Amino acid sequence: MSRLDRGWSSVLVSLDELPVRVRNIGADVAVGDFVVFGADEERVEHVLDRHSAFVRRASFEGNRAEAHTIAANIDVVMLLHGLTSPPNQRRLERELVLAWDSGARPVVVLTKVDLVDDPAPTLAALHDVAPGVDILVASGITGDGVEVLRGYAASNATIALLGASGVGKSTLVNSLVRHGRMITAEVREGDQRGRHTTTASELIRLVEGGWLIDTPGVRAVSLWSSGRGIENAFADVFELMDHCRFRDCKHDNEPDCAVSAAVADGRLDPKRLDSMKRLVAEEAALEAEQRAQEKALDKRGVRKPRAVPGRH
Repeated sequence: MSRLDRGWSSVLVSLDELPVRVRNIGADVAVGDFVVFGADEERVEHVLDRHSAFVRRASFEGNRAEAHTIAANIDVVMLLHGLTSPPNQRRLERELVLAWDSGARPVVVLTKVDLVDDPAPTLAALHDVAPGVDILVASGITGDGVEVLRGYAASNATIALLGASGVGKSTLVNSLVRHGRMITAEVREGDQRGRHTTTASELIRLVEGGWLIDTPGVRAVSLWSSGRGIENAFADVFELMDHCRFRDCKHDNEPDCAVSAAVADGRLDPKRLDSMKRLVAEEAALEAEQRAQEKALDKRGVRKPRAVPGRH
């Protein structure tokens, strides 16, 4: 699946042919999916099992217990943050939970390095909330760091770029693919926010080999059901938890709490601990919504299988 529009999918049959446009109404499809369509080439009939998928909760009211798959069958998820804005640790933590749960490898990319004098403070701030994750700097304008990013697509791998509007994603895509494929727009001077210049997700072949999935700007980063995403995104906190006296420690006022001790002596930012607790509570609330929806469907005689990220 190379492009997804309203009711239609563009499917690559071979590298030497133009994509085939087929109907996807009723099919749970995402860019990056491998699909089967009928001999008449009119509609998607089947979506093959995914080995990875970046999934978040549907962002519109009335459908909060439904999944929204942003990209499928990806090997590397590049989470883009602009260096011209203050570092957003809380957003990155959420993105990392989803990225780890996707089954792909997360990489953080700080864009617009050509517009700042010193990226070090932002690098340090984000390193604090991204244990074990590569954090790179790049510029789609000057090309700095772009060759390193291309390297992640080696061996025919697929990388997906995700970020909020205005982080320079379309400019970086143009640099990665070596031509002005994506339309770009100026950001506002006051807050460095931009307009959506990518209107649909798209799979793009890289000249050196490998694939890139560009996605529209993601404003809301809402969790879906987590596997080990929270544990991986907060690996530093979970490592401390292993040293608490009690297995069910709430990390509040319990004696011999390793987490509280780390907060007290400055090894752990209390905001990070609070963020983890909020995400755990959010995930629990989402799971309760999903159970309630499944129960309601069962009462109406509608058996709807629960979505599992990355699988069909």
